[in-house]
Parts: sequence; C-alpha cells; structure tokens
Amino acid sequence: MARMHARVRGKAGSARPALKANPDWVQMDKQEITDLVVKFGKEGKTTSQIGTILRDQYGVPLVTLSTGKKITQILIDAGLTQEIPEDLMNLIKRATKVRTHLKENKKDFHSKKNLEKIESKIRRLVKYYRRTKKLPADWRYTPETAALLVK
Repeated sequence: MARMHARVRGKAGSARPALKANPDWVQMDKQEITDLVVKFGKEGKTTSQIGTILRDQYGVPLVTLSTGKKITQILIDAGLTQEIPEDLMNLIKRATKVRTHLKENKKDFHSKKNLEKIESKIRRLVKYYRRTKKLPADWRYTPETAALLVK
C-alpha cells in the first residue's frame, strides 16, 4: 500500500537488529542502565535522545533487551512523564515553524500544503492518543495554543 501523503511504496529505511537477548558485549547491568535513563530524563532529554546517547556513548543497543522495559516505561515508573508525547510535540513544533514562515511569505503555496499535511497528522495522532488515554479527552489542537506549548 502506498504512503498517505507521498505516492511512494516500500519499507522504512532502517531496520532494528533482530536480537532476542542482550548481547554479551554489553557491560552494563540492568540497574546501571535504569539509573542512566532516569538521570537523562531528569535533565530534560526526550526518549529518542536518551536512546541515542545510550547507544552511541554507552554501547547499549536496545534498552528493552537489557532492562525488560522500554525507556518510556522506565520514565513513567520514575515519575518523569511528559504531558504531551514526543512525536506529537515534534509535529506541533514543525507546524508552528511553518506558520511563522507563512506569516512572512504569504504566497508560499507549497508550505501551505505542507502545513495542512502536518496538521492532519497532528489531528490523527491526537485522536489516537485520546483513544489510548495518553491525552485527556478534552485536549484539542489549535494553532494558538500550539504556539504557547512550544515556547
């Protein structure tokens, strides 16, 4: 099946390694990895940033294999949850950037179309997160409140 906003088919570019157990070369134990995740969470890093730091600097390929929990679950257990999920927040930041661009460049029709695409993705994600109870039932996306969330 083709993608929604691009007429291309195919799989994503990268694939996760097919590991069933934690590799032997990982030298950190479960508690050390959990402590690092909580430390980075307190510093305000996002879950994807934490995973990248653990992979690149500490040699932990997958936190789930090492600890048995995902990074988000570790942060939830530590009480460091974000009120808005990371992927939704990234889309909201993109939409506000495009809106500020369109205030200066009113004739940029390609950006107007891209803004419509971004906002439709935001609406679909909001609907999903309301259904899974990760967002309150009365949470709404409006461009005015989005600008306040980003700042």
